[in-house]
Amino acid sequence: MALDIVILAAGQGKRMNSALPKVLHPLAGKPLVRHAVDTARSLEPSRVVIVYGHGGETVREALNAPDINFAKQDPQHGTGHAVMQALPLLARPGADDLVLVLYGDVPLTTAASLRRLIAAAAGGRLAILTVDLEDPSGYGRIVRGADGNIERIVEHKDASDAERAIREVNTGIMAIPAARLAGWLGRLSNANAQGEYYLTDIVAMAVADGVAVTAAQPDAVWETLGVNSKVQLAELERVHQRNIAQSLLEQGVTLMDPARVDVRGLLSVGRDVVIDVGCVFEGDVVLGNDIYVGPHCVLKNVRVRAGTRIEAFCHLTDAEIGAHCSIGPYARLRPGAQLDEHVHIGNFVEVKKSTIGAGSKANHLAYVGDSEVGSKVNIGAGTITCNYDGVNKSRTVIGDGAFIGSDATLVAPVTIGAGAYIGAGSTISKEAPAGKLTLTRAEQRTIDNWKPKAKKKA
Repeated sequence: MALDIVILAAGQGKRMNSALPKVLHPLAGKPLVRHAVDTARSLEPSRVVIVYGHGGETVREALNAPDINFAKQDPQHGTGHAVMQALPLLARPGADDLVLVLYGDVPLTTAASLRRLIAAAAGGRLAILTVDLEDPSGYGRIVRGADGNIERIVEHKDASDAERAIREVNTGIMAIPAARLAGWLGRLSNANAQGEYYLTDIVAMAVADGVAVTAAQPDAVWETLGVNSKVQLAELERVHQRNIAQSLLEQGVTLMDPARVDVRGLLSVGRDVVIDVGCVFEGDVVLGNDIYVGPHCVLKNVRVRAGTRIEAFCHLTDAEIGAHCSIGPYARLRPGAQLDEHVHIGNFVEVKKSTIGAGSKANHLAYVGDSEVGSKVNIGAGTITCNYDGVNKSRTVIGDGAFIGSDATLVAPVTIGAGAYIGAGSTISKEAPAGKLTLTRAEQRTIDNWKPKAKKKA
């Protein structure tokens, strides 16, 4: 059985009140439609077709990949019309092949529920993902016959009072016999309240053609919820983050408050990880065993090895942190920062595009950029590496065991030898020999009989 997947993503999303196409609004740091695409890929389909409209090339650019096909719907005349646009891009159907229809603004449908739907469509049946709602207003109702079999779907605006009382609703997600799809789409009519071609009308056609219509249901209602406004987007964000937090707790992570952690990418964790409140994890973050992340930290594309503590209010991006390090509070690691084991980066220290060897420390108020720092180096408070001359960036090399006194300025390109001492307040622009004290300091003088100038009267 071959599976083609069509993702409908042409809606304008007027209620979003945004110039950004609706399906590109982010949920957990990823565009809504990207969630649907990633789930579709997990089903290993023969092909994926995205039907786009509003936002046009912006949507294509955001999703462009070799395994994605695009069909444009312009103008938009309903879901049936949207699937019509995808037909030329679908494979020539075999007897048992299926077309799965998903929606770019329904991001949280799980692969498990879709596999259940696909199984329900086996044997040439038409399968619909349905759900029971306490308030089904606005949804198409599933109309069943006296024998309990599905006969048709009626849209809310076209439903009678008796039909509107039905609580089982259509989610729009269907698994359709591929060999039947083109014929059914060709028979669609727009004689309805909206003047649109409803994909749901193929249900009645299937019944008339003697094709069995079945239903499958998801594990949770939130899997079927779509986004039409910023309110709904925020609600689904909380649902998704709650699910992520639940998964982390089940893996053994200690979350000080599961409602106050946000994962906007992939977070991989070892054993005995503790995450305090207000933390944000973006991109690909890996935390080893026995890691503590203090409150209100942001980690983006960071790998942290075992036994490291990250104190409050740290901002770490594209960095590698070794085992048993101490970071922060209020530290910043910028792209290219690589710390070996037992490194201390203290409060208000910034490291960028630099390697720092084992046991080295910069405990407060320092900037280390474009540098190679050896092991067991002490970088004093107020020290900065001057790596940029306004045109080019140069490297600073600090050898093992060097001691950099407070308020030192290291003007790159420059090398500080192993075991060298740099006197506090020095500006170093030439090589500092290994094992020696180097300093640049003006002679301190006291001016006798000095008096401050008198202030002028106003």
